[in-house]
Amino acid sequence: MRIVTDQAALEALCAEYAAHPFITVDTEFMRERTYWPQLCLVQLARPGDDPGAAAAIDPMAEGLDLAPLFALMANPDVVKVFHAARQDVEIFHNLGGVVPAPMFDTQVAAMVCGHGEQVGYETLVRRIARQPLDKSSRFTDWARRPLSEKQLVYA
Repeated sequence: MRIVTDQAALEALCAEYAAHPFITVDTEFMRERTYWPQLCLVQLARPGDDPGAAAAIDPMAEGLDLAPLFALMANPDVVKVFHAARQDVEIFHNLGGVVPAPMFDTQVAAMVCGHGEQVGYETLVRRIARQPLDKSSRFTDWARRPLSEKQLVYA
């Protein structure tokens, strides 16, 4: 997985991912003492099994302007795939003034397919792919730097 902490790498990543028909998106944030969530990490993946197919953007990196990421979220040629997108959408709208579109929410799709109204990602993966996921870092301090190896594996 690529870790993106500088402007040139972010611009290159967003341009590369914009060439794909869909990408997956997830965010990690802190919301314990604030009304608006503090964005701490953005994970993206694109089709392919090469090492560049997954990336983590560190929005807390000094001097990083997320405008290329917001443009990617608004790109009408790229479907953004989320799971339980409500808080992710809130973050992108609050920080960048953009609602990711077009968008596909796997939690909504799972509901339509009979998996329940608010099935979690871990449960869905276990049911469909029969693979366990380690979600123990879900409530870790994502604002603390440097990120631990365990956090990066989780991401």
